[in-house]
Amino acid sequence: MKKFLFVLSLLAIACKSTSTPVADTPKNEISTAVNSVVTASEVKKNLSFLASDELKGREAGSEGINAAASYIENIFQQNGVKPYFETYNDTLTNFEGPTYNIVGMVEGNDPSLKNEFVVIGAHYDHIGSGKPVGDDTIANGANDNASGTTAVIEFAKYFGTKKTNKRSMLFVLFSAEEKGLLGSRHLAKKLKEENFNLYAMVNFEMIGVPMQRETLTYLTGYKESNMAKKMNDYAGEEIVGFLPKAGEYNLFKRSDNYPFYEEFKVPAQTICTFDFTNYDYYHHVDDEKSEMDFEHMANVINKMTPVLEEMANTSEKEIKMNSL
Repeated sequence: MKKFLFVLSLLAIACKSTSTPVADTPKNEISTAVNSVVTASEVKKNLSFLASDELKGREAGSEGINAAASYIENIFQQNGVKPYFETYNDTLTNFEGPTYNIVGMVEGNDPSLKNEFVVIGAHYDHIGSGKPVGDDTIANGANDNASGTTAVIEFAKYFGTKKTNKRSMLFVLFSAEEKGLLGSRHLAKKLKEENFNLYAMVNFEMIGVPMQRETLTYLTGYKESNMAKKMNDYAGEEIVGFLPKAGEYNLFKRSDNYPFYEEFKVPAQTICTFDFTNYDYYHHVDDEKSEMDFEHMANVINKMTPVLEEMANTSEKEIKMNSL
């Protein structure tokens, strides 16, 4: 009961925040320039709740991450995103305490293609606490990875209400990524054992601030498949680029895309805008909402939405591993 009341109180905070005026720093001023799918103010609303002090850093198994889960599940339910399993909760079997992924589905509208799936994911957990800065010990995880979680929420809202996808789509928020990709390892293995027909997986990680380069985003495992090329083709512009440091640090294997590649051997890669020079607060208590660029986040979401839509609608599986 205590946990239930805790979750309700946090959801009340989130609802109350919807009427709060947006923007308090010049960096986060909201314009009307981006309005095709989501506005910067809508992005800020969701991220502000996920990265709030009340959630205490969303560590896997904590009351804070459970409150985040309830918030996300409520949005899924309100926007026509159904549970893929019996409920939205996919309880991890490889984690000591109780924690779970959130898995929602929008069924495809094509009789044949709906048997193929595109998975869109991000991890919604963080590390809980960090090295104190003054009196602050809460590692809010705004960029890592409330930003990616916010993107998946908006994609789910779009496809849940529009139903424009021929292939079926899973929208997944992973827990325990910070414990060693445990949520994605659990789910990828589980789906493989169920003969899940996976076409491709796209993961979103740390998209809260723009890169100091021309390309909007980069793709981990860039050379592993033709995903970047096809995404740029679908966008009609180069929105996905190559970041050499991503290869140097082997980022392809360090986020929730990789367990899906390991299990299914299909294109499974991560979209990111953290380029090792543009953000100083990785796993830091100053990874706060005040550091996020909401116009940039809205731009990423708005440009990626038609790309994901095309990915879900092509008559053939155009995205392929380069080695196959």
